[in-house]
Amino acid sequence: MTEVVAEKRVGEARIRVRYAETDQMGVVYHSNYLIWFEVGRVELIRNMGLDYKRMEVEEGCGIAVVEVHVRYRAPARYDDELMVETRLMAARGAVIKFRYKVLRIADGALLCEGETVHVVVGKNMKKMCLPPKYAERFAAYLASHASHE
Repeated sequence: MTEVVAEKRVGEARIRVRYAETDQMGVVYHSNYLIWFEVGRVELIRNMGLDYKRMEVEEGCGIAVVEVHVRYRAPARYDDELMVETRLMAARGAVIKFRYKVLRIADGALLCEGETVHVVVGKNMKKMCLPPKYAERFAAYLASHASHE
C-alpha cells in the first residue's frame, strides 16, 4: 500500500499582482491567470509530497497542457494579494485534470476560475502513462477527497 502524505484538500498559492502583470487599464492581463494556474498546480503537487521538477528529471516526462477553460469574473489589479486554489480532479493513464479558483484575499471575491487538461509526455513529446509513483499518489489523493467534492 502506498503511503499517503498528509495534505490539504485544496492546494493554495499566494500571489501578489505585479505592475508588469497589468494592462493599460490597470487590470491584470488575462494570460497571467494561466501562469498562476501553473503556480497553483506545482504547489498542489508539492503538497502531495511529490516534486514536479524531479518527475521531469528522474522519470523523463512532463505534463503538457492540451486544453484550458477560463472564466473571468472580476478584475484583479496591481498589488492585490490573491489566493490560487487548485484541486486535482482526475488522473487516469496519461490524462490529468485540474480545477482552479483565483480569489482576492482582501474581500474573498472570486476573480477567475478554470480548468486545465494535461497529457503526460516523454522527452520526445509522445504520450505516456503517468509514472507509477505519481499515479498512485494522485489516485490516493482523489480517493481521499472524493467525498469532499
